[in-house]
Parts: sequence; structure tokens; C-alpha cells
Amino acid sequence: MSFPTNYFLAAFFGALTTSWVALPFWRKWCLRTNLLDDPGHRKIHATPVPLAGGFAVLTGILLPIIVGALLLKFQIIKTSSAAIPHGLDRRAGELIVLALGAIAITVLGWMDDKHELKAMPKFLGQFLIAVAVAIACKRITLFVHSEIFSYAITILWLLTIINAFNFMDNMNGLCAGVGALGAFFFALIAAAKGEYLVAITGFLMAGALAGFLPWNFPHACAFLGDAGSHLVGYLLAVMGILPHFYTHLEPRPLAVLAPLLVLAIPLLDLAQVSVFRTLKHQPFWIGDTNHLSHRLTRLGFSRTRAVLLLWLATVVLGTLATRL
Repeated sequence: MSFPTNYFLAAFFGALTTSWVALPFWRKWCLRTNLLDDPGHRKIHATPVPLAGGFAVLTGILLPIIVGALLLKFQIIKTSSAAIPHGLDRRAGELIVLALGAIAITVLGWMDDKHELKAMPKFLGQFLIAVAVAIACKRITLFVHSEIFSYAITILWLLTIINAFNFMDNMNGLCAGVGALGAFFFALIAAAKGEYLVAITGFLMAGALAGFLPWNFPHACAFLGDAGSHLVGYLLAVMGILPHFYTHLEPRPLAVLAPLLVLAIPLLDLAQVSVFRTLKHQPFWIGDTNHLSHRLTRLGFSRTRAVLLLWLATVVLGTLATRL
């Protein structure tokens, strides 16, 4: 079976270009509809910033998927690897559900950006989307032969990662950069195991986030907003489920830890802020300045260097994940 490098590159750069080009259009829409992040408590920007990133990233993923699927379906382009068309036919329903989930989670985040949803309605929306994904797609098992356990751990995983990235969106480039790197490592893992359609999905995600980054880091003319951070968390949670990290043909049980390594930084950030807020008898969903990025700035790092350091940690941990 030939290794479809050209498709991986097309997915990454197609999504990158689409996201990068789409951002100014979404930015104008946000300005027109007053979808802005205003300066205020715990904010580091002095002027209102459009919350256009999530829509640009979603466009960068969905548009190349639609175009690519149509080109393959009508044989306008052909591939020497039968795995991609076969996988597209076999997993079309699953991919449609995942795409609808991406749209739904972005809309939920947009509603939070626009109307500042209370914690319970937002959590309920996240939960319903997670349930739909768990029903329609592959689920986590962790070698436990129980369907109830499989549903429960899959839903918990999706909710945890979505909120981890939502919590971590507190400095320019942090959420998008860690998300892009995470998607890239998941794509590499899937490609190495011959799961080419899953790999292409990962490269699409990485490319769309990379296309947004020039608009957000180091200086931001657009933010992800809750729409974007919810989308990034959802995408990475899904990519933590789709690849086959363990198979009986290649029994390497430690490979199931790969998603935890790839996403260790957002998970660690979520865990430590939740513990500190609980110890202070504060609701864990109420924001503060005790995130890993904030702690690094208090140690003397600039915001840019703090973000770069967390990117570097993600690269190191992601590289370890590919070795499991």
C-alpha cells in the first residue's frame, strides 16, 4: 500500500490556506454583529477584539473536506491507494456525525460568546453533543468489556478535553498552538498505523489551526472565543478516539496512553486550576489567573515566551507519544 503523502500535504495546506483566507471575512462579520471580546477584568487587551477564530477554523476544516470528498466521489482526482476512497465510503456516516458535532459545538460556543451562558446550560449542550458522538462513532474501551463503561468513559473524555481547551484559552496562540500540535501528532500516529483517512482528518485540523495562528500570535487581531476553544477541544477529543492505538496484530498496551501524552498540557492545566479553585472554595468553572501560562509569567517569562514554552512541552510529549 503506497503512503499517500500528497494527500496529507494537500489536507494540511488546503486547510491552512482556507482558514487563513476565511479569517478576515469572519472578522468583518464579527465586527458587524458586535461579536467582540471587550477589555475588562483578567483581560490583557486594551481594545475590543473580534471572536472570529472558531468560525475560520471550522471553515478551514469543512470546506476542504467537502471539496476533497466531491473530487474523489466523481473521480476528478484519483489515488493509487485504495484505502482512502474505501475508508471514505465505509466511515462516511461517522464523518458526517463528527462534522455535525463540530458545527454544533461551535454554535454552542458562539451562544456563550454572545449571551454568556450559565454553567449548567453550557454543560448540558456539551453533554448532548458528547452523547451523540459516543453513539455514532468509535468508543473508548480501555480493555473493559462493558458497553456502559465504554459510553461513560467516552463521554467523560469528550467533556474533559473540551473544557480543558476552553479553560486554557487565556493567552494569544496558546489554545490554537497546542491544538495544532496535538492534531499533528495524532495524524502522525494514525498515518504510521496505516489509518490514512484518520490521518487526513488530523492534518486538516492541524492545518486549519495553523492558518488561524498568524492572526492570533504573538499579537491578536482575532480571538478563538468560546466558539473556537470549544471547537479545538472537540476536535482533539475526537482525534484521541479515532486512531487504533492498540491492535492485537501489534500488541503494545502502553500505546493507549498516547492521547494522554499528546494532550498532557491542557489536562494538567485543567487539573491544577480545578484543584486550586476547589481548595479556595471557588466554583472550578470560574476563571482566574492560576493557569500554567499565568504561573510562567509570574516566574518572569513574557507572555510570548510562556506560550512558546508550553508549545515546546507539547512537542516533547507528543514525540514521546509517537514512540509508544
